[in-house]
Formats: sequence, C-alpha cells, structure tokens
Amino acid sequence: MAAAIGYVRGMFQWTVKREGIIAPDERPPAAQSVALGIQHIFAMFGATVLAPVIMGFNPNTAIFFSGIGTLIFFICVRGRVPSYLGSSFSFIAVVLSAEAIAGGPTPNIPAALGGIIACGAIYAIVGLVVMAVGYKWVEFLMPPVVTGAVVAVIGLNLAPAAINYMIGSGKIADNFGILVGLLTALVIAIVAVYAPGMLRRLPILVGAIFGYVLYFVLSNVLNLGGTHIDFNAVTSAPLLGLPKFVTPTFDMHAMTLIAPVAIVLVAENLGHVKAVAAMTGKDLDPYIGRAFFADGVATIVAGSGGGTGVTTYAENIGVMAVTKIYSSLVFVIAACVAILLGFSPMFGALVLSIPGPVLGGMAVVLFGLIATTGIRICVENKVDFTDNKNFITMAVALTLGAGNLAITQGDFSIGGIGTACIGALLIYQILNKFGMGSKAEAPAA
Repeated sequence: MAAAIGYVRGMFQWTVKREGIIAPDERPPAAQSVALGIQHIFAMFGATVLAPVIMGFNPNTAIFFSGIGTLIFFICVRGRVPSYLGSSFSFIAVVLSAEAIAGGPTPNIPAALGGIIACGAIYAIVGLVVMAVGYKWVEFLMPPVVTGAVVAVIGLNLAPAAINYMIGSGKIADNFGILVGLLTALVIAIVAVYAPGMLRRLPILVGAIFGYVLYFVLSNVLNLGGTHIDFNAVTSAPLLGLPKFVTPTFDMHAMTLIAPVAIVLVAENLGHVKAVAAMTGKDLDPYIGRAFFADGVATIVAGSGGGTGVTTYAENIGVMAVTKIYSSLVFVIAACVAILLGFSPMFGALVLSIPGPVLGGMAVVLFGLIATTGIRICVENKVDFTDNKNFITMAVALTLGAGNLAITQGDFSIGGIGTACIGALLIYQILNKFGMGSKAEAPAA
C-alpha cells in the first residue's frame, strides 16, 4: 500500500520553476500552467476533431476520450513522457472501409469500434513485450525506410477523401467548393510558414476559422453558391450534456481491416518518445514500453465507448519545442479541458456544421503532411536509396497503399494500408536476409 501511495504521489509532484527550460517533473506558476494547457488543446484541436468528423464519429465523444486517453497515458508513464493523445489519422481509411461492412445506408460505426479495440489490444500487447524484453526488436523490424513508407502510404491512401470533400458528392465537380477548399488550404500554408510566434503552431485551427467565415460570407450572405450553413442544430443543442456513447460490435472483417494500424501507431509513438527525449535531454528509453501499452489501453477505452483510436500528436511536440516547457502537468490540464468540451453538445454541433469544402481544404494539407512526413523520416535518418533494398521496399509499399490493394478471403479482409504495412515489413526483411541490398543503380524508370 505504501509503495502504491508513493507511486501516485510521485506522479502528482511538480517543482515550480518560473523561467528557462521546464522539465516534465517541473511546472510553471498555476495561471501559466492553465494557459499552456488550453494552448495545447488549440494545437491539436483542428486535427483531432477533423478525424472523427471524416469517419462519421461524434466529435464530442472523440474529444472526451482523447482527454481520458491522455490521463491514462500520464498515469502509465508516471508523467515522465509529456504527451497528448488525439484522434489518429492512421485509422481513417481503414475505418471508412470497415464502416461499409454490412452498414446499409448508414456507416456501421459499432463494427469499426470493434476493429479499433482489436488494434488497441495488439498495440498494448506489443507494449507489454517491449516492457519485458526491450524495444530494439521494434527498430529491427521497422527500420526508418519501413516506417517512412508506411507513414507516407497513409497520406496517399487518404488523398481521395480530401478531394471528395472539396468537389462534393455530385458527378460534376463543385467549383465553388473547390475554390473555398483551396483558399482554406492556402491560408493554412501561409499561417504555418509566416505567422508570428505561437500562431504558427495553430495553422489548422486558424485555417478552419478562416474557411468557415469565408464559406458563410460567400454562401449564406452573398448567395454565390454552396449549401447554406444551417445553424439550427447549433442553436438548438444544449450547452451541457453527456457525450453520445456507442457500443461496439465485433466483426472479423472490420477487425482484420483495422488491426494492422497497430504497426503504424508503434512507429508514431516510438518517434514521439525519441523526439521528447532529444528535446528534454532525458533518457526515456525505459518508458517506451509503457508508452506503447498506455496508448494501446487508451485506444481500447476509446473504442469501447464510441471514440476514435488515439495517438501521440506532433502538433503538441511542436508547441513544446517552441515554448521549452515540457511539464506533464500542462497535459493533465489539457486533458481535463478536453473532457469538459466532451460534455458540450453545442460544441459538437458547431464542429459538425463545418462545410465539406472547408474540411476538404484542411484535409488536403493534413493528409499531404502525413505523406511528406514519411519522406522526412527517411531523410532525417539518412536512408540510402541507392541501396535497392530500401528503394524497392518504398516503391512497392507506396504502390500497394496508394492503389488501395485490398485482399479478402472468407472472414479475413485487409485494406490497402494493411497490405502496404505488411508488404513493406516482409519485403525489407526478405531482401535484408538474403543480402539483396546492393548499392546498384536503381531500376531504370
């Protein structure tokens, strides 16, 4: 009992520090800590509410479980790895495919939730194995070229969804929607590159607000095109209320489609822990297994109640890099704010009122960033593409994922992201095993 009390007490003790770099076990003054927590909510807000909306999930429920997941992560890593868990874009393509299974006229969200739980279970098991034997085997199975290829595949696989939001569901492209979407994407890009200070860390949020206002003025006020934004759902929704929880069902097709995303989540989380370790100068390797396990459990909990699968967020790493404040207390505050937002149906209705072209503009940038992040992983790790082992691994994975090769056999079904993930793993290991990684010239195009 005394050990358990000491464990808990150790998590909730922070030394006050008023200037300089603030470590995970330190904290700024109270008012500044609250402000920073809210800032982290804004940093991940644009992305973590976009994912559930695209997947057809309730945004209130998703953000509620992102807060719950962040607290689970905090407890499992004892507050030593500052992190926020938001909706993972890695799930979007496979969840959309799973929702079409026996879904009829409406998405089969319960079946998708069962798949998310299966993915979280695999992820948590990986965490337990890493806690027992270390993480080097993960790096062996998933070298940078495999990780980079898998991450790039996710962005490419999602690209059609972003375009469909902009052009609309009709056979003829909606030029009004395309214009609004492209202008939204342009503003996001300008803010990300040229905005001053912390504003540069909030490009998705700023772009969403700009696109929303632009669409409202052009459509509702000037009547130039597009379906008017209907605020009836927003004004009629209560300010406070319970999130809309959904009970999962377990469909083998959905589970085999979604479960391979665990491979991607492992790569994402490993990169996050390594990045935070580099920024803080702390040795966080002992917490890698705990981080995997925590993220897996958080995903299981989210899927059990109607939330999306969760992952650590690059946006929050960016905020920490700028502020030099790594206090885990800030993320506890952010999690509590997210949970409170989950209890506001009016907030959820406002999110759901975002027009499709605006969502499309946001998605164009976000999905593109996912794809180019895969390339950046390879660049930062100096992957040698004169080595055919790397060159062919990347080439095959990108083609399988972008082409969305799906394999179905009986109750087993796996989508393009899954085939690309498994294909990249197998091809690299086969070529590496048989010494086929010669630095010969790449095959002629």
